[in-house]
Amino acid sequence: MNINRVDLNLLVYLEVLLRERNVTKAANHLGISQPAMSNGLRRLRDLFDDPLLVRTSEGMTPTERARELEPVVRRVLLDVERVVQPQSDFDPAGSERVFRIMASDYAEATLMPGLLSELRVSAPGITLDIMTPSDVSFLDVEQGKVDMVINRFDSMPQSFHQKTLWKDSFSCLMSTDNPILEHFDLDAYLLAHHVWVSKTGMGVGVGVNPDDVQRLGWVDETLRKAGKKRQIKVFTRHYQSAMLLAEQRDLVVTIPSKAACLQRDNPRLVAREPPFDIPPLELKMAWSPLLQHNAGHKWMRDLVSTVAHKLD
Repeated sequence: MNINRVDLNLLVYLEVLLRERNVTKAANHLGISQPAMSNGLRRLRDLFDDPLLVRTSEGMTPTERARELEPVVRRVLLDVERVVQPQSDFDPAGSERVFRIMASDYAEATLMPGLLSELRVSAPGITLDIMTPSDVSFLDVEQGKVDMVINRFDSMPQSFHQKTLWKDSFSCLMSTDNPILEHFDLDAYLLAHHVWVSKTGMGVGVGVNPDDVQRLGWVDETLRKAGKKRQIKVFTRHYQSAMLLAEQRDLVVTIPSKAACLQRDNPRLVAREPPFDIPPLELKMAWSPLLQHNAGHKWMRDLVSTVAHKLD
């Protein structure tokens, strides 16, 4: 087949069709009519001599040939994008770009205020769309639908670019009326009632099994290695809720120190160092290889890193 006779726009159609698996959604994504997309699918089927997408009870399902083509087509389009990407510098002062950032509430509460302050000065037209971990999947990030994700991650696709923004220690947050403040040692810590708070990675969460200590995170894994276990009475995925619960006189909240510092002016709370050593956590920023060479994205990554460095 003569490549000069192939409409390379069809590869764009194919990549979107395989991603959306729906002709109407693919047409809306590309800003064309549904008949035009249907015609594109017909031409793709002729080009590859394969139906590519077949209607089943689960919707439009890719054929084996389509599954083979998907990573190849994506790689080709990525290479083309790099070739045609303008080399001009990004102008933050004049940009009206929307950056979609998935951030845990720990990252949102500690990092975002400083980032917004910087944007007001250097890029007042830029808008942030801050999403929660439950809003986003790894596939969304891989496809560039989300600009970056900021959280703690137990695992991450190898294709993602990533950077550690900071390492944080832990602090214990308690009510000023909590009786264990008088003798806050490991024995008192273990006898107390605790609030567990965590949301690593991204995606929809599942219920916590209190007996599955190895999946409870840094604090409980450290205690397990020492042959100890704390009494967890509340499980939450929100740091702000945990810090409110710390005001109750019988609860202890062990959280990253930067989050605990947000309550430094709260007269009802006091922070103490944990009575045992907990390995520091890492807050990471990750993004798709599709956006690695985008000038505006690089500018935002550098700004996030700069703000994080100041806070660290």
